[in-house]
Amino acid sequence: MKITTSSQIAGKTVKQTLGVVRGNTIRVRHLGRDILASLKMLIGGEIHDYTKMMAEAREQAIDRMIDDAQSLGANAIVDIRFSTSYIMTGAAEILVYGTAVVLE
Repeated sequence: MKITTSSQIAGKTVKQTLGVVRGNTIRVRHLGRDILASLKMLIGGEIHDYTKMMAEAREQAIDRMIDDAQSLGANAIVDIRFSTSYIMTGAAEILVYGTAVVLE
C-alpha cells in the first residue's frame, strides 16, 4: 500500500477515489515513566520513553488506516494527515486520515 502526504503519486494515475479512511489510537502515560520524565525536566533533553510511545502510536494508527483502505479495495492513500489531541490528563489520541484511491 502506497501512502503519501501529497495528492498525487509520481508516475501513477488515480483511477478511482474511494473516500476518507482513518486510523487512531489512544495512549496513556505510564506512572513509572512519569517519575523519570519529571527528573528529566530538571536537566533537560529528550524523553526517550515518550518518543518511543508516540512513534508506536503513529505506526498503529497508520496500520489501522491501511486496514480501512484495504477493506474498501484501495491500493493507495493520498493526502494523509496526522492529528494529536489530549483526551484527558495523561492520555492522548493519535489520528491519521487520508483519501483511499485506486491507482492504475
